[in-house]
Amino acid sequence: MSTVEAIRRPPAAAMVALAAPVWAIGVALLAAGLTGALAPLGVEGLPDPGPVTRVGLPLVQALRDVAAMTTVGALVLAATCVAPPPGSDVKRLTGARLRLVALAQLAAAVWAVTSGALVALVYSDASGAGLGSSGFLEQVTYFGTSFELGRYALWGAGIAALVALSGALSSRPSGLGLTTVLALAGLWPIALTGHAAGTLDHDEAVNLQMFHLLAIAVWAGGLLALVLVRRHLGNQLGPTVGRYSTLAGWCLVVVTASGVAGAWLRLPAWDSVVSSYGLVIGVKVAAVVALAGAGWWHRRRTLASLDGRASGAFWRLVGVELVVLFGAAGLGVALSRTAPPEPPGSQRPLTTAESLIGRPLPGPLDAGGWFTSWEADTLFLPLGLAGLGWYLWSVRRLRRRGVAWPWLRTACWVLGCLLFLWATNGAPGAYGRVLFSMHMVQHMTIATAVPVFLVLGTPVTLALRTLRRRTDGSDGPREWLLRLVHSLPVQLLGHPIVAAGMFIVSMVAFYYSSLFETSLESHTAHVLMTLHFLFAGYLFAEVVVGADPGLERPAYPLRALLLMVTFGFHALFAVSLMASTTVLARDWFALLRSEGEVALLEDQYLGASLGWALGEYPLAVMAAALLVSWVQADGRERRRFDRREDREQDRQLTAYNEYLRELGNAAPTRRPTPPTMVPRSNIDTDSDSGQPGGRS
Repeated sequence: MSTVEAIRRPPAAAMVALAAPVWAIGVALLAAGLTGALAPLGVEGLPDPGPVTRVGLPLVQALRDVAAMTTVGALVLAATCVAPPPGSDVKRLTGARLRLVALAQLAAAVWAVTSGALVALVYSDASGAGLGSSGFLEQVTYFGTSFELGRYALWGAGIAALVALSGALSSRPSGLGLTTVLALAGLWPIALTGHAAGTLDHDEAVNLQMFHLLAIAVWAGGLLALVLVRRHLGNQLGPTVGRYSTLAGWCLVVVTASGVAGAWLRLPAWDSVVSSYGLVIGVKVAAVVALAGAGWWHRRRTLASLDGRASGAFWRLVGVELVVLFGAAGLGVALSRTAPPEPPGSQRPLTTAESLIGRPLPGPLDAGGWFTSWEADTLFLPLGLAGLGWYLWSVRRLRRRGVAWPWLRTACWVLGCLLFLWATNGAPGAYGRVLFSMHMVQHMTIATAVPVFLVLGTPVTLALRTLRRRTDGSDGPREWLLRLVHSLPVQLLGHPIVAAGMFIVSMVAFYYSSLFETSLESHTAHVLMTLHFLFAGYLFAEVVVGADPGLERPAYPLRALLLMVTFGFHALFAVSLMASTTVLARDWFALLRSEGEVALLEDQYLGASLGWALGEYPLAVMAAALLVSWVQADGRERRRFDRREDREQDRQLTAYNEYLRELGNAAPTRRPTPPTMVPRSNIDTDSDSGQPGGRS
């Protein structure tokens, strides 16, 4: 009996897959009912929106979450785990991958509709106005465009609609990758309005919620999508499930870590565990532990028997995992409708700093505080540690294979990661929203210093040497990395003029517009600012001193000119900011520091001075790296040219000497034709080096 026949026998699998959304909605309503979230508030003077809103809000929210998970899971499964059918065109989406994209398109449409419906339900719940009451449509429109909760829901609806449109237009793997990235970005508005949004440490809780949502969406949504397209996988079922199982294992790690850290933030004391909020979290933790055990059993017993006759155990395990995963998603909806326990002393009014930045105002910054101050950023701390760990693991893997890796590249990458961690979690991260000077230290470190050292670590080269190449047509990390570095957007943004222009213009536009103050007020804007300047700095450094494949770099003299001009504009920007008499984001800093304009201008002058100084040592590092690279490239070209001449018995030198002899003997009116010389860039590749070169 074939694998496909064994899979088609148990019809309960399809029933489990279709019942998963219903189960999530049922768990959400049941848990919300047990915690009292469905009952009227019963507070005199506060209007009740009615049972339709009280029940409809968690129901629609659960449906929105299930649709989002299905969208993300189906797209990630298609992009990373599924191979095209044998003999099909690998450059086009066919077979199971095409069906997964269609499933994601349908789920994204549901995601968009339910997100739009949540705008009305959230307003009804917050205001107490019943659905369809007088003037309700105008009030909902104002709520959706003027208040954060409404805007977040509209953002989610808009991104989901873009995912559905992109899925309909995607016929190639590159379109699938773009659609997957859009779907992952669509989880951010959900994180902003989840049960983490009401804590004092709002920004850190939202970051953890994003990690949690991403992992649970890939895990649960991928499993549901795998069940729904199982009949179209054929002989690829075993490899697909194996890749998904590895992916689910990493999701388990992320779900566990983010869930524990999030619970630590939201449960202020040990006695909070016995509250309604704590009990729901306890049930979710128990579900994760059960799934960890099921995953271990799955990898030891079930996965190895997929090609045999033991399909019943596989389907029982799939059913259990779906029930637990979507039940946990329903519990998350209930948590968002349940008030977390109040910490001791929460009855006092919030200070200005707590209401603006979500934490108490840090104390005065002294010299020692530059190295001892620490405020963990739950988004960039894991990303920085992950980048550091991946690089060291990859270098160790190369050395185990007997391949040497330059220690200087490793040192540069480690230094870049440490600087990034310090800029986002150390003193610049702790004081960046309080002092303009420390904000400038954070910005310049992320935009100039960190990218230079990361680029000198040549991470793309290391990844291509260590990541496993897939031979069945599916796309793994190595394939997606190659597709990314050779993609049209990266080639366009990585053009020397574009990269330098983006590096300079974005800095000026950021500080001399409302974007700077928006990044201080909004967590989303702050994250986008950090990622943008890191990316812009990385592209510019890659153009000037990079050695990774992908970008077309100009000649070395043009690189030196580009470096001098770009950092000249950077110095001019710093000088203009030092001479400015207008305080940037004055209202924000005045609220936090309660100081006069003179003190704010002095801090701004200090920040501009530090920004100028912090742009000098990355310039020196880039200039030194450019010089060394220039000399080495010239030496390689000279040696290759000499070896070519040795192989061809000095053909070009002989031809040139013959030309000089004919030129000396020729009449003034009849000059000989110069010989055709092979340019350095056209010298054929040596067998030992694999790179072109020439002689100066």
